[in-house]
Amino acid sequence: MSRAPRPAGEDSSFRWQGLLWVLVTALGWGLNWPMMKFALSQWPVFTFRVVTSLAGAALLLALAAARSETLWPRDRRQWGRLSLAGVLNITSFVGLGTLSLRWLDASEAAIIAYTMPIWAAMLAWPVLGERPTLPRLAGLAVGFMGVGVLLGPLVATGSGAPMGTLAAKWPGIACILGTAVMFAAGAVLTKRLPTGMPPLSGLAWQILLGTVPILWAALAFERWDVTTIGIGGWLAAFYVAFVALCLAYFAWFRALRLLPAGTATIGTLLVPMIGVLGAGLALGEPLGWRQGVALAMTVSGVVLASRG
Repeated sequence: MSRAPRPAGEDSSFRWQGLLWVLVTALGWGLNWPMMKFALSQWPVFTFRVVTSLAGAALLLALAAARSETLWPRDRRQWGRLSLAGVLNITSFVGLGTLSLRWLDASEAAIIAYTMPIWAAMLAWPVLGERPTLPRLAGLAVGFMGVGVLLGPLVATGSGAPMGTLAAKWPGIACILGTAVMFAAGAVLTKRLPTGMPPLSGLAWQILLGTVPILWAALAFERWDVTTIGIGGWLAAFYVAFVALCLAYFAWFRALRLLPAGTATIGTLLVPMIGVLGAGLALGEPLGWRQGVALAMTVSGVVLASRG
């Protein structure tokens, strides 16, 4: 028996609720970039991400229990898929993405990271059999041109010598590009090999499993002195753990329930815009024509790739 269609007014209400959740998601993820950059002035990189990830995962599991979601993976196959998704989706972003901020401005990292949808469109060919169309190829080209606009001046300037600044930033560029490619691979492989877990508990387990390599790095390379963390550092950790990880992801899942996937995805184009503006206003990072053009070209590349 088919379900009766919703009244027009109810459809409008659901749409506005969905758009509100998309805005919450974009704000949570966009402001995460300057928050992380600020936090690293007080926290060791890996220790910060271990603390915030464990706190966020604990809250997600509590929310999942409150929603009566399945909390425990059922078999070895599900454990394997969760581990793979955790490394590609979490170790990449939480580990490499945060590490990149030791060399890059938050605005630079946000723009380069947002080439993820373009990489996903390309990886979908060998993994899912989705051949790259002309719009996808054009999107890839435009996206890389945007990154070139962002990084190009570094080749000719900096430190009084050609490529001085670029050479200093190469570790960060490599980390954030690695993040983008791994996260894109995670998105594609998750479609091919779904974890089979409910959204909140599945995300919590991805965070826990993906944080294991970061915990090893923290124990091996860092020493944490809690007395060096000021109130600002703790507030940044609170934001990253509970707003960017928990609230923003919960808002994203709510938006996907209330809006078409395409509408919700286009809404996330606000993320790098908010990241760039937030970094400029809060951290005093450069906010000029170069950042604007690079951002516009990267977002345009994502739109082209998603339409392919």
